[in-house]
Amino acid sequence: MRKSETTTVKIQSDDRVTLVADAYGSQSDPPVVLLHGGGQTRHSWRSTARDLAASGWYSLAVDLRGHGGSGWSPDGRYGLDKFAGDVSRIAEFLGQAPVLVGASLGGNCSLAALGHQPELALALILVDVSPFLQPKGTGRISEFMRSGSDGFASLEEAADAVAAYLPHRPRPRSVEGLRKNLREVNGRFFWHWDPAFLRTPSDQAVQRDALIDPARLGAAAMSLRVPTLLVRGGESDVLTMSDAKRFLELVPHAEFTDVKGAHHMVAGDDNAVFGRVLGEFLERRVRSRLHLFEQAAQEGVE
Repeated sequence: MRKSETTTVKIQSDDRVTLVADAYGSQSDPPVVLLHGGGQTRHSWRSTARDLAASGWYSLAVDLRGHGGSGWSPDGRYGLDKFAGDVSRIAEFLGQAPVLVGASLGGNCSLAALGHQPELALALILVDVSPFLQPKGTGRISEFMRSGSDGFASLEEAADAVAAYLPHRPRPRSVEGLRKNLREVNGRFFWHWDPAFLRTPSDQAVQRDALIDPARLGAAAMSLRVPTLLVRGGESDVLTMSDAKRFLELVPHAEFTDVKGAHHMVAGDDNAVFGRVLGEFLERRVRSRLHLFEQAAQEGVE
């Protein structure tokens, strides 16, 4: 596949949920898996994935289970074990350890997966997420997601909801771009994720693994041995500087970048800066290691 081409691939999870992903670039290049936040879809990574492919990375933007084109959990449960298992299956599908780039939920499920399999990834990039988060910020996200539970009468109404949630972003001239994040049912538009994703224990059997588990994720962070980067949105109300410092204390080898002016969805708020930060880290901390491994292997053969 040429770097300019995009293909859609499907990956089967352990419980037969089909994960849908868009692949960018050549399969002969090192893989980078892009995992979105709760309530988003793989399309949130489109610009990042294309830039990575142009720079010699095979980028895979995945819809998490219950989101976008991926299947919904048959038992209606969405916990860290489910998502972490999917991350492991994605790596198995690729046939080699990828770089994991996870925003919000995507970061936590990547961290949980590495807690079980320390050698699963080449590197980990967490985007505005850590084991420690602010309840007020995460609550605001949940409130926005719940607000659309009854659907919208039109794309314009959905755009109004997004504008109210993200007042710092200029409203796009056309609302057609929202269509890929919505599904139309009986003339109403619903966000493209399973409503069960937000159900509380009063709605269903208590889940054994919460999506936010500081103790479990903190232990996973302490076990990290791969190159790690934490990227924070400078205006984020989800991950504060204090939260970031707590993470860096657990992972002394991790690097940190604060993107000024960006909020929780860093790549969407300032993709240019995020892309530069990500690209520089990948070249310096991952590509250089791969070259060393290749050189060592060649010398071993010789």
